[in-house]
Amino acid sequence: QLQLVESGGGLVQSGGSLRLSCAASGFTLGNYVIGWFRQAPGKERGGVSCIGRNDGTTDYADSVKGRFTISRDNANNTVYLQLNSLKPEDTAVYYCAATLRSPCTLWKYTYPYWGQGTQVTVSS
Repeated sequence: QLQLVESGGGLVQSGGSLRLSCAASGFTLGNYVIGWFRQAPGKERGGVSCIGRNDGTTDYADSVKGRFTISRDNANNTVYLQLNSLKPEDTAVYYCAATLRSPCTLWKYTYPYWGQGTQVTVSS
């Protein structure tokens, strides 16, 4: 059974950092495009970052460019999202998602497989 599990969320002060992990089980993560999305209370879920399958292609939402970095460790079946210079507006539940469709995209409807999410809260 294909499963994604996020971890690494928490409470951090403005300007701080966190590293989110997306661990896969039941499938080989390296065969999939992986996206990170977030949803704040009362807002739609939106794309944050994604990473391609083999070429390492990445994409970022404008609001996180230069602050967030996505990477993958196929040997450990895990994708990471490094969050630096965090702002209160980054507060949200962060989800990872997987798709066989390529290339990497921040359009959420491309992704059929989703994790349960991890909460990131940034205090001012």
